[in-house]
Amino acid sequence: MVLNLRVMAPNRIVWNSEVREIILSTNSGQIGVLPNHAPLLTALDMGVPKIRHDGQWSAMALMGGFAMIDNNQVTILVNEAERAAEINPEEAQEAFQTAQVNSAQAEGKKKIIEANPAFKRAKARLEALNNN
Repeated sequence: MVLNLRVMAPNRIVWNSEVREIILSTNSGQIGVLPNHAPLLTALDMGVPKIRHDGQWSAMALMGGFAMIDNNQVTILVNEAERAAEINPEEAQEAFQTAQVNSAQAEGKKKIIEANPAFKRAKARLEALNNN
């Protein structure tokens, strides 16, 4: 059995194919999804889902959203997503270092709140590259 995975961002369909397994980062931790999973609607955190297809694992960076699992259909709606193969390693490393510095130097609640999502986004992109 397989799962039909569809990952959609506002401007494009990022993934649309059959897969064997998915590991998602939700707001309450990671969950694994196999065929015949119970119906579920969950919020997704910024992170790196792992997708097993054709005997290998792939990764992508997801920037928050929602996943709906029902009848071996997994539909993921996200604000932004990038497959690991689409991410420029040098640019991702540079963005991570910049976000890390900005996060460490942030003073005051407003600056900390603004720096946190940029750091999580940069970290997710770098992790997607390292998990591919």
